[in-house]
Amino acid sequence: MTTLTKATDEAAARENPARRPRRKVDRLPYLLLLPCLAIIAVLLLWPLGQVVMMSFYKLDSVRQLRGDREWPWVGLANYAQILGDPFFRTVLRNTVLFAVANVALTMVLGTLVGLLLNRLGKKMATFVASCVMLAWATPALTGTIVWKWIFDDTSGLVTWLFNKLPDGLSTTLFGRSDWTGYGWFNDPLLFFGILTLVVVWHSFPFIAVSVLAGLKSVPSELQEAARVDGAGPWRVFWSVTFPMLRPVFGILVVLSTIWDFKVFTQQFVLAGGTQDRSTFMLSIYSYAEAFSPPPKYGLGSAIAVILTVILLVVTALYVRMVLRQEDES
Repeated sequence: MTTLTKATDEAAARENPARRPRRKVDRLPYLLLLPCLAIIAVLLLWPLGQVVMMSFYKLDSVRQLRGDREWPWVGLANYAQILGDPFFRTVLRNTVLFAVANVALTMVLGTLVGLLLNRLGKKMATFVASCVMLAWATPALTGTIVWKWIFDDTSGLVTWLFNKLPDGLSTTLFGRSDWTGYGWFNDPLLFFGILTLVVVWHSFPFIAVSVLAGLKSVPSELQEAARVDGAGPWRVFWSVTFPMLRPVFGILVVLSTIWDFKVFTQQFVLAGGTQDRSTFMLSIYSYAEAFSPPPKYGLGSAIAVILTVILLVVTALYVRMVLRQEDES
């Protein structure tokens, strides 16, 4: 009788959802997350909120920031001024082109190195991975100073190598034989080339190690079966390996995009400050507007908010793509 009553109650609960027993919510996971959420709120959300708030005011002095003077409210005027400035479109173009080129080069080089590490023996792979990770572990400031010395116009390694070329060959190829005093960072295109070299050198080790970790999870039987069917290395990678690592590549592309959009230290050091506006990107443009005399903290904050919105849109598009793939699978 008891079993029959229980079965009847379960059937009634299925027919009437209101009669279903409420599940007890376990609050312990949320309580454990509270310290982490509090730290994120203090270190990230509160400063971000301050920047957003400052973007709606006209702030052009330190006294205003300190509260000695009232903040003049301007609403969306800072955003209208930035978005209506033709120079902003140039900066945005520089940022997008730089990010696209760097993401592509970083992903390709990192993937190739990851595939190489996966083919090496255990000891050799450990040695090569340790050497590669030195670039990732080097602080951006330290690494950029080294690269700036390499391209120094008097005692740099690149200048020395070009001076070692035969005069006739150097004149024929480049139109000059003496490279002492040549400003490697003065031409915008050459500057972005060197900046790309520095950023890719610093970024590809993380991609390589991440791809290597993903390759370890790919069943070797699938790759071996593709080789037995006559597939070459490229076909095996594109038809077997890449589909299984697509989520890994997606995350790496988003992270690389965010990092390359926010490049600041390398550009600031190589350019020697904010004097060369032809090479500006969004990060250094925001800094220059906020802190170069006369300071315009409101405009700088507005540029920073625009940059944050762009990165949030990129991240949202990726999350939507991932959810769509999960639904289709």
